[in-house]
Amino acid sequence: MKTRKKIPYALTNFESIRTENYLYVDKTRFIEMLENENAKYNFLIRPRKFGKTLFLSVLEHYYDVRFKERFQELFGDLYIGQHPTNKANSYFVIRFNFSGLDTSDVESFKISFTESIRNNIEMFFSLHRHILNNADDLVKQLAERTTVGAYIEFALKIINDYGKKAYVIIDEYDHFANDIIAKGTTLSKNQYQESVWANSITKDFYETLKIGTETVVDKIFVTGITPIMLDDLTSGFNISNNLSLETRYNEILGLTREEVDWVMEQINLDKSLITVDIEKMYNGYLFNKHATNKLFNSTMIFYYFKELLIKGDKNEKLIDNNLKTDYGRIRNLINQHGNKQKLRELLENDSITGDVVDQFSIELIHEDKNFFSLLFYMGLVTIDNSNPLKIALKIPNYSMKTMYWEFIERMLTEELEGLSLDNSKYFDAIYRLAYENTYEPFFEYFSKYIVSYLSNRDLQNTVEKDMKFLLLPIFFTSYYYFPISELENSEGYTDIYLKRGHLHPGSVSEWVWELKYIKQKDSKNKKLIAEKKSEAITRLQDYKSSNFFKDKNDVRYLAVVFVGKKDYFIEEV
Repeated sequence: MKTRKKIPYALTNFESIRTENYLYVDKTRFIEMLENENAKYNFLIRPRKFGKTLFLSVLEHYYDVRFKERFQELFGDLYIGQHPTNKANSYFVIRFNFSGLDTSDVESFKISFTESIRNNIEMFFSLHRHILNNADDLVKQLAERTTVGAYIEFALKIINDYGKKAYVIIDEYDHFANDIIAKGTTLSKNQYQESVWANSITKDFYETLKIGTETVVDKIFVTGITPIMLDDLTSGFNISNNLSLETRYNEILGLTREEVDWVMEQINLDKSLITVDIEKMYNGYLFNKHATNKLFNSTMIFYYFKELLIKGDKNEKLIDNNLKTDYGRIRNLINQHGNKQKLRELLENDSITGDVVDQFSIELIHEDKNFFSLLFYMGLVTIDNSNPLKIALKIPNYSMKTMYWEFIERMLTEELEGLSLDNSKYFDAIYRLAYENTYEPFFEYFSKYIVSYLSNRDLQNTVEKDMKFLLLPIFFTSYYYFPISELENSEGYTDIYLKRGHLHPGSVSEWVWELKYIKQKDSKNKKLIAEKKSEAITRLQDYKSSNFFKDKNDVRYLAVVFVGKKDYFIEEV
């Protein structure tokens, strides 16, 4: 039996992965492609946790002169090892990383940014000490300088003195800008302008690099999460080749289904342990509507496989909590620009009409196309190419959908005064729904602890979709069921389909609910109530006979009519 490879979850150092028995999904064919690009300065945007930093580490190990004697060890069995280019291990590679900067105010940012540049260049000298010989003295000379431009000019001079060219790698180019924007205040907008626009320290950095391209800097590769700074940097540093939306680079990061299958072989994973549809849970990302393969977020799927290997069939963790750190950013974007209704439309319909723009400035972030483009670059929506006649964006997978609904649950708790989503209450109610096949306790809970907290103003505009919007977060966060909104079948779209969850395969039934709502002013109108109930029953009868449900014997069907704040009527079909 072959040796089981280790899962490189959260690892970003290529050397460690290649020398410590971790698996590496070979993406090195893209090195050759990048070299064949006409432009020497390339830019790539991908969502968080998508493998950007690891790919930069691959570039560093391939191009840096300090790894020349280890080329065969690191790359021999990979694509680029079998097809090396003449640029291999021929550069001094300098890496910059702009995560973790202090963005509390403009002055703190300037200090932090300057220190980051100096520290990265000090690291460059230190890593190349066996080539430079006088690295310690160079660090001392660097300390005599005080500006970002002077730091970079000094490093480039040293490289030039050794008769070499520089390959500059910039990771998280926009991290600090996204942090500033996410604050969502007028003050933060001013801070962004002072930090990025003309005469800023950021401009100084890129303009100095641009001057360096005339002599020493031969290649630059930049990664980040959003294009928010591209529009603001082009005057000082023209990144001429944005690869982010190019079809040929769709698979440069992330994993295809074929690659995921290979990963499972390498780690000797018992596939019988997989109790979820990994395609629906983790797959779905597209970075060009003409691309062939949808992609898995590599961190998501590695996390799931890691948990399976550790906990086996007792694994309960499907979603990596590290992927949920965008809550605050989403909240501020929505509150700042009044985009709640747009987000709600996306959640209710699973997709929204819209395209992706390749760059936009902070001044235009409030526009619909830019708001959803920002969500796209953050990995919160992706391109929907299911209909060639319609340009649309959709939530990529169930993991992201769960994150959205957990966010909605938090938002509801904040907005509805007095509302407290008590897990112990609704978990017990959902348990009884799943294992005792009784629905009354759940609707009693929902009516008493959620609907009753809607204000009279809320109720004036409430419709069926609002009830669904309140119901779904509860099921997404309970994990007893996989809730599916607007499931398409041959007879229409279900309001809510509660599909049996992998953590509770013993639940007695699955459920289909058709929802109706009647305003308080019509609560005495028995004819209207009867009509609404009849409509719901008719729809459920259609669903029961649909191709999707007709052979399912463990599904129960409920017509639910909510009336005002407190009353509801339920009839099973």
